[in-house]
Amino acid sequence: MSIVIGGMIGLGKTSVADILNDHFQSNGIESKVFYETVDDNPILPLYYELTDEELEAKRIPFLLQLFFLNKRFKTVKESISWKNPVYTIQDRSIYEDWYFALVNKNLGRISALEFKIYEDLVDNMMEELNELPKKAPDLMVYLKGSFDTVIDRIMARGRSFEINPELKEYYFEVWKGYDEWVMDHYNASEVLVIDMDTTDVVKRPEDALKVCRSVDSKLKEILGATAYIG
Repeated sequence: MSIVIGGMIGLGKTSVADILNDHFQSNGIESKVFYETVDDNPILPLYYELTDEELEAKRIPFLLQLFFLNKRFKTVKESISWKNPVYTIQDRSIYEDWYFALVNKNLGRISALEFKIYEDLVDNMMEELNELPKKAPDLMVYLKGSFDTVIDRIMARGRSFEINPELKEYYFEVWKGYDEWVMDHYNASEVLVIDMDTTDVVKRPEDALKVCRSVDSKLKEILGATAYIG
């Protein structure tokens, strides 16, 4: 069983992944989390800290998309080949990577030629994944929130390279089309929407429990009551 946690920057994907992992393991279900690469990413701070002119000169957005795509492709292969856990949980999916590349293209940070090269690479990777027994997740847990909530959560977690006030326009460009992309274009799996405007899994244990129960219910619906092991 494969679960991906999707959603806007700062809304709590890693926290939800950890909470679900603890929930499964406390109920005797083997599970493993595959985290999005942040701390060991040498390009990400540059993406947030450089001026637009420096970003364009160094082609940092394109390099960042290639970095993330490569890491997520590796994560998909690792999660598929992992034999022990009954459930794997991915902190963001390879499918969302394309959406971020599209936003950067629309902002002019990635050229049309770079985007074509990126899409050709994605298509090639997905063809390779098609040869594997199971490439798509069973469920996306999508964290949805207002733009105010997104900004509040980004500021609260305090990553220095994320809190530059000039980044607010970029965050808005990513946020404004995210819901539409998930609801109208993402079709790799079932989707469970969690309203993060009213949910705080870190500060309110009752919210964390509610999310876990919602995921349990959705998995039971997907698998059927007789096949669900939770």
